[in-house]
Order: sequence, then C-alpha cells, then structure tokens
Amino acid sequence: MPRKAHPWGKPPWTVDFRPAARTLPDHVDFAVVGGGFSGLSAAGWLRRLAPGLSVLVLESASLGEGASGRTGGMALSETAAGKLPGLGDVLAGYKKILRALRVDSRLKLPGVWELGRSSPSKNSPISWSDEGDLKVVRRVPGGTVDPGKVLAGLAHAAEKAGAQIVEHAEVRALNLSNPLRLQVRRKLRGRMEQKVIRAKQVLLATNAFSLKLSGQRAATVPKLTFALATAPLSAAQLKAIGLGSRRPFYTIDLPYLWGRLLDSNGVIFGAGLVPPYVGKPSRFPLGAGSVKKRVHDLRRFNVRRGEAATRLRWLEDRVRHLHPALGSVRITHRWGGPILLTEKMRPVFRLHPRSKRVLLLAGYNGHGVALSVYLGKWAAEALLARRPLPRWH
Repeated sequence: MPRKAHPWGKPPWTVDFRPAARTLPDHVDFAVVGGGFSGLSAAGWLRRLAPGLSVLVLESASLGEGASGRTGGMALSETAAGKLPGLGDVLAGYKKILRALRVDSRLKLPGVWELGRSSPSKNSPISWSDEGDLKVVRRVPGGTVDPGKVLAGLAHAAEKAGAQIVEHAEVRALNLSNPLRLQVRRKLRGRMEQKVIRAKQVLLATNAFSLKLSGQRAATVPKLTFALATAPLSAAQLKAIGLGSRRPFYTIDLPYLWGRLLDSNGVIFGAGLVPPYVGKPSRFPLGAGSVKKRVHDLRRFNVRRGEAATRLRWLEDRVRHLHPALGSVRITHRWGGPILLTEKMRPVFRLHPRSKRVLLLAGYNGHGVALSVYLGKWAAEALLARRPLPRWH
C-alpha cells in the first residue's frame, strides 16, 4: 500500500537513515526525548564525552517529521534575539561540530541577504514587488545546509558512538522521581508496547511539543509555518530575480519572507503562520500532577485544507507576484513545519522547574538550523557537569 501523505506535506529532502532495531532498555544514564537536531547532537556528544554511560533517544514519530526535517535549511548566526551572553560563535561552532561528527551536511556559508522595504544598499541585486520595493539592505553571516543529510548524519554519528535511537516511541509520562521514570508507548510491527524506563537524567528536546508538557511557564507559542519549492530555474531566471550569487535571504521588516536556492536551482520561499488548534486538556502528566490548561496541538493542521491551505495559497500567489520571472514557475513542493516562538525570542535552555535532573532545550524562533546543533553539544556538556548553563532567562 502507498504510504499515507503527511498532513504537513513533503519537503524536498529525505532522511536516509533508519536506526538499528533493538529492544527498549529497562534503565539508562541519559534519556533524550526528541530525535531532531538538538536531541541527536546531544546524544552523539554524550557518548563521545562519556563513552561508558548509556544514552537512549526516544522519537515519537520518524526522524525528520518535526521541525528539524521541515526547516528550510538556512544556517544563521547568533539567536533570534541576537548575540546572548556567553553564546560564542554559533556558525564556527556548528561547522566544527559537523566536521567532528563527519556529517555530510552540504554546508555552504556565502552569507545571507537581509532584505527590507527601506534603506536599500547601493546596487541591490534584488528588486521585488512585495508591499513595497523589496531590496537588499546588507549581507550578514550565514548560509544553507541539506536538513535531511544533517539529520541522517547526526543520527548515524550518535548510533556509531553507541547511543540507542528508537523511533515511534512516545513518552507518555515523566515521573520526577529518583531515578526518573519515563512511561513509553512504542509502536512496533503494528502492535503497541508499553514500558517504563528509568533514567538518571533526561533531556527534553522536542521543541514545539515539549514546553507546555514539561512544567515550563515561559510565554511560548507554537505555530505552523509554511514553505514551497519551485522547479529548477534557468541561469537567466536566477539572474533576473537577483539570486545569481546563490545567497539565501530573509526580510528584516514585515510582511516576512525568507528563502534559498536548492542544488537543483529550484528556489524555496517561506512565510506565514497559523495558530495551533486548542484541544482538550493534555493527558501527558509530569510528576504527580498533569497539565490542566488546554494545550496547543499543531498536528490538527493539514496543508491541503482549512486555514493552513489558505496560507500556502497566499504564499504561492505572493511569490508569483514578486517578479515577472516567477509568474509562471511550477511549484514542486508545499509543506509546513512547527516553529516555537518564545518570550523575548530567546531559546529555552534551562533546568526543569521541579527537577535538576531534567534539562529543557527548545525554542529557536526560526534560527534553529545551526543553533540547535550547537546548543545540543552544550547540553551534553551541561548534563555531564562539564559546562554551566547560560543565564539567559
């Protein structure tokens, strides 16, 4: 039978990695919840830094079905809030991590165009019609990667280092006892397996799906954001629209728009948000209690219908009107992905408010491609008491 289409659509890359089949352990030193950029980076570094300790990555779906596999793959410096105290050089650190883990990321760092509707630079290569004349304002550090290859590479590195990665294993509850206890439901060969796993420490790295479930009280808002990819453009078309340099771009004013070239010469354009569905109270208890407030469930959205489909149509119409060269371009991919917006645009990187053995890492506000991997290594060092956590909150 053909595989059922994902409600969020399909991005133009795949994750060519499936973890080795293993039974769930009874206890581990470190349990990492979330198999995205952050979790896989942390898992790999935990094993590299402490090879004698056991590491388990629990991913509720397949690798790449969350934000990491649905990002546009634009690597940016700093955070969405700028350069925070003690952050260091994110892009240099990211490049070093990918090299150390031997990840074939297709990383290119030609710089990124910042676009705006006022104060353009002289001789802007881009001139688009988008609620004003959209032109280059400046060039900033950054570039692009292939998200599918980064995920596969990080997963391969973590597994090779000795971490166990388990897909379709949903953490249904986390008991803040000593040791910590994770109630896991795993789908295996059409059957559901229930298991309680004991862990000395836990990293919650599930981005838009973890914060409300982890006792985090900061103002965080999960959204679904959208992107589309065009068929390959000719060299003349790329020159006409100002992307001959192959630099990615994003706007510094509203309405927001970002994008990049693919190796195929197709162009990705992204913009637009929809608020999450507000459903019944969560059945994901933490500690002795449960989350009583209504939670946001992004998985209720489908890019083929409703408000999400409307936003994608709006994005496509907007792209076709940016420049005459884009007026009849064919669209090959349409998809959405979760994004977590946080208070003051700062990543959430702190201990659980009710347990010093649980670390929270999420909330990159659109800057997660490089930052998540960079902070994943930092999280591993913090869990091993080799580096203090930042004081960003």
